[in-house]
Amino acid sequence: METKLLNLKGQEVGKVALPEVLFSVKPDPFFIHEVMNYYQANKHRGTACTKTRSEISGGGKKPWKQKGTGRARAGSTRSPIWRKGGVVFGPKPRSFRQYLPQQKLRQALIEVLSARAADGAVLVIENLGLEAGKTKSLNDLRKCLSAKTVLFVTDKMDKNFKAASKNIADFGWCLAQNLNAYEAMRNTKLVFTAAGLKVLADSVKEAK
Repeated sequence: METKLLNLKGQEVGKVALPEVLFSVKPDPFFIHEVMNYYQANKHRGTACTKTRSEISGGGKKPWKQKGTGRARAGSTRSPIWRKGGVVFGPKPRSFRQYLPQQKLRQALIEVLSARAADGAVLVIENLGLEAGKTKSLNDLRKCLSAKTVLFVTDKMDKNFKAASKNIADFGWCLAQNLNAYEAMRNTKLVFTAAGLKVLADSVKEAK
C-alpha cells in the first residue's frame, strides 16, 4: 500500500510505501468498537455527585404534627419529594475504568491504521523541521490539508513546529510511541513523518 509524500508546503513530492506490519490488516469493526469504548470510558472522570436526604443539612424537626392538619404526613423537610430535598438514586463518584491487555490495544491500533489508510486519511511528510516557529510558515500546509482535525505523528518533538502549530486549532501532534487507536480514529487526517512511521513500525515488530 502506498500514500502521498508531502513537503512542508503541502506539495506532493512522491509516493511512499506504508509498512505492511501496520497497514495490511483487515479491520474488525466490532473489535474496534470495543477498544473505542475502552478509551472513552477511561476518559470518564466519574466525579458526578448528588446528596441523599441524610447528607443535606436541616430537616431535623418534623414540619407539622402527624394528624389533624388535613395535610399529608411529613417527617422531614429534606424528603426527596420536597423542594431542596435529597436525591433518590442519584450519581455518586465511581470509577468507569476498564482494562484491556496491551496486545489488544496494539492490534486495535494496527486495524485502525489499516482502515484509515484504505480511506486515504494517512499521509507522510518529509519532516517537520521549520526554520522559525511562526504560524504563517504552516499556512500552505494547512490549506493543503483542509481537514477538520489533523494529527502529526513524529519520532521526536520539534520546538519550532510545536510553536508554529499551537495557534492552529485543527493541528495536533504526538510522538509515534504514544499513538493509540483512539487518536488515530478521531482525527480526520494522520500525517506521519518518515522517521515517525519507522519508529512506530519498529516498535510493533519488537512487541510481536
